Amino acid sequence: MLKSEELKEILAEPKHIVITTHYKPDGDALGSSLGLYFWLTAKGHHVNLIVPSDFPAFLDWLPGLENVQIYAQNINLHNQQIEAADLLFCLDFNGLARIHEMGDPIRQAKGIKCMIDHHLDPEGFEDYAFWDPSAAATAQLIYRFLVNEMQDADNISADMATCLYTGIMTDTGSFRFRSTTSEIHRIIATLIDCGAQNWAIHEEIYNSSSESRLKFLGFCLLNRLEVIHEYNTAVIHVTKEDLNQFQVITGDTEGLVNYALSIKGIRLAALIIDRNEQIKLSLRSIGEVPCNEICKLYFNGGGHLNASGGNSKDSLAVVIAKFKSILPNYKEILTK
Repeated sequence: MLKSEELKEILAEPKHIVITTHYKPDGDALGSSLGLYFWLTAKGHHVNLIVPSDFPAFLDWLPGLENVQIYAQNINLHNQQIEAADLLFCLDFNGLARIHEMGDPIRQAKGIKCMIDHHLDPEGFEDYAFWDPSAAATAQLIYRFLVNEMQDADNISADMATCLYTGIMTDTGSFRFRSTTSEIHRIIATLIDCGAQNWAIHEEIYNSSSESRLKFLGFCLLNRLEVIHEYNTAVIHVTKEDLNQFQVITGDTEGLVNYALSIKGIRLAALIIDRNEQIKLSLRSIGEVPCNEICKLYFNGGGHLNASGGNSKDSLAVVIAKFKSILPNYKEILTK
């Protein structure tokens, strides 16, 4: 396994580099990727930032977004870029299944694979790992990587700071999750000093909803929310007809599961969506309720203790019924 000192030496000379992140990138995925992109290009490297799919519209203001390439839009070109890369940085994921069709080209690439991530159970495809499952966000790890491993604290630009702030803010739920440590606040203070305008970032992320998205949220809370009081659990399900009716686009369901978790007394919340090709499930919890265990054991997924995701090829009705059926297995921790 490559060490940080060796990687630092490799990066001392210009290289061809690919940065990628997981399918349907969120704020942490794009924020960490763009933050690293700015640092690498400032050092003279030739960098291609390639993401597997589109991303939420509320992130379309991020600095450097014009440099983000979507893999599916030019597969042959991007495969060539991946094959030619000296290094490949894989951010905010630790299993190649998370990048879908990009997985095989990345696996077969001859370049050095560098994983920077905070999710549990790494697959082990990488040559260099900067991994900490206790970290709140991959953007936090990018900051540590640049400051501690690459020893370059003096070269964090305003654009880099904005991207890293966005990643940390979104993955900590605006600094309210239990992963928000004193270190997070110290990093955030530094990023503000480097030029991140915290009020403007919050405005862009949280005050940019379309009218149809707000109507969709209201519809779901009125018509698709079920509270299972016996197990202190709330479930929101979304049909494919709902998605079509409200013309839901990437990012419109972001944060919906947190409304269910915000109900007083609720310890576990589930958002279950019929995405046509599969059913997607997002879990959020408080305390020690193990979202990651539930997703791993029953829904082909995983993630963090209090925030995880999964999927199923079964029908929406079957997945809802299956989720409810496992609740008795966790009754003690859900009701204590």
